Amino acid sequence: MIKTNNKIRSLKFFLFIGVIFITVFVNAKDKEEKLNSKELQKKEIKDYIAHHLEDSYYFDLFSYTNDKNEKKYIGFPLPIILWDNGVKIFSSSKFNHGKSVVNIHGNFYKIYHNKIYKTDFSGTINYDKNNHPSNFRPYDFSITKGVSVIILTSILMFVLFRSLANSYSKNKGLASGLGRFFEPIVIYIRDEIAIPNIGEKNYKKYMSFLLTIFFFIWFLNMLGLTPFGINVTGNIAITFSLAILTFIITNFTANKNYWAHIFWMPGVPTLMKIVLAPIEVLGVFIKPFTLMLRLYANMQAGHIVMMSLIALMFIFYNWIGSSLSFFLAFFISIIELFVALLQAYIFTILSALYFGFANEEHEHNETH
Repeated sequence: MIKTNNKIRSLKFFLFIGVIFITVFVNAKDKEEKLNSKELQKKEIKDYIAHHLEDSYYFDLFSYTNDKNEKKYIGFPLPIILWDNGVKIFSSSKFNHGKSVVNIHGNFYKIYHNKIYKTDFSGTINYDKNNHPSNFRPYDFSITKGVSVIILTSILMFVLFRSLANSYSKNKGLASGLGRFFEPIVIYIRDEIAIPNIGEKNYKKYMSFLLTIFFFIWFLNMLGLTPFGINVTGNIAITFSLAILTFIITNFTANKNYWAHIFWMPGVPTLMKIVLAPIEVLGVFIKPFTLMLRLYANMQAGHIVMMSLIALMFIFYNWIGSSLSFFLAFFISIIELFVALLQAYIFTILSALYFGFANEEHEHNETH
């Protein structure tokens, strides 16, 4: 009887230990699966934000995953234009979002890291000693998503301001329709930006550029706040192009006084001229560089913050965390509307300031 009770106690003990072991094992497995799921979710979010910030050969409005775990894209393809021993024109749909190799008259092309490389029929990518792709890259003149939005913005600006000009001629100098909204902005740029910074004598020759650059940046910034993944002014190549235009106009329209105050400042001791001249020359290039970085960094950072806050709703996945993330994202989006206008204003006023420096008249007989 005693032996039987001991066996029963032993059996209960081992059953108890077994239950604890199984419970710990299952909990550990669930925890590991949850961690893996979280890591996978974070990776997907990072990839999605990176995809949103990059330019693309497709104009995707949105995407979804179907029941077969296949990713489907809703949008439309854009034209690919390559120069590789002649012009090659075809639709970006042939790339199947980077999954397929395209054969054009015996030449094979593949999208790799959002760039087009020439490859073989199997899509082989070779690497150099620094682990960079060494495949030949044809000259790429494709109409990407960013280019298509720039073209759209240019057409929109032409139509809007053409109608504004026509309303002036028809109504004896009075704006009508949508022009009534834009007319005060045009007058503000003239009276509060161009004239005070450039002067009444020279401001007119810069007005067309200042108006174009202001509305161009503003419209692109506003389009960047839409959910279509348009991030033109967050592309450093675009901001570099805009800054280089300001640089060229500033230096090619500058008068002799501008260059004299850079290379050989009047009224300054000779030794100081030798010290200051390299600094002034460096400043000529720093000005457009800061223009480029300021616009790029602000718009890029704004997009990253917005997308990250939206992603938090899916990470928290509960009423409290998701609701807070939503309201915070909504609040930041309102601020971004102001930032979109502010960045266009800053770029325009700094360009006007540089044009004013280039046309400033100096009396060399004054005391320095």
